[in-house]
Amino acid sequence: MTITMTDTQPSPKRPASTWMKIVILALFAGGLAAFFVLGGDQYLNLQTIKENRAALLGYTENNFALMVLFTIIVYTLSTALSIPGAVILSLVVGFLFGRWTGTAIILFSATLGATLVFLAARYLFAEMAQRRLGPLLQRLIAGFHRDAFNYLLFLRLVPVFPFWLVNLAPAFTPIKTRTYFLATAIGIAPGSFVFANLGQSLGRIDTLDELVSLEILAALALLGLFALAPVIIRKLRPPDRDVDTGR
Repeated sequence: MTITMTDTQPSPKRPASTWMKIVILALFAGGLAAFFVLGGDQYLNLQTIKENRAALLGYTENNFALMVLFTIIVYTLSTALSIPGAVILSLVVGFLFGRWTGTAIILFSATLGATLVFLAARYLFAEMAQRRLGPLLQRLIAGFHRDAFNYLLFLRLVPVFPFWLVNLAPAFTPIKTRTYFLATAIGIAPGSFVFANLGQSLGRIDTLDELVSLEILAALALLGLFALAPVIIRKLRPPDRDVDTGR
């Protein structure tokens, strides 16, 4: 009796890059979900911070280096995960560490977090997003193709678009990571100082509406226009004409 065996084809395996994308996506989604499941939104509000301001100050004074490290990690993760409440977190940093150390912590952490989400978005979604661009994202990307550094600097200085969107949109453009990091650091520096400075008066702030005055918005808008000045000049400058040298 002859026994015939049929070869069963093994199911195709997912490439390693696909598994890596799934892991990264799960980490971001899980981190954001954990923030709300663990009640992070209940702690990250002005009233809770003001009620615990004395305890926070005392712990920071007794464990300064540990609190600096902890704050950098928390702020970086909150930026990378696009967790709501960045303004309140910036105020707390200024309140705990003062205007100069607070500004340095906010600037470093926010830039690092934004760069992490930029790299993750480029790795995960760049190809898919480029095929399905919405009108808002199309306008953003068009600007990056013209002048990546100055355009990103303008978007960072002037809050025209949400911070999380400005973090993600450049991932779908040819902008280099180094350019993204540098423009982000320079662009958020004024705002970082403003919120760190305001954080020193956290006990007297009752609502977020009291934070930003028309003068501050006007100053940031003016800085944004300076960032776009090279782009505007290039557009207004007549095209170079070939000079006939007679050769």
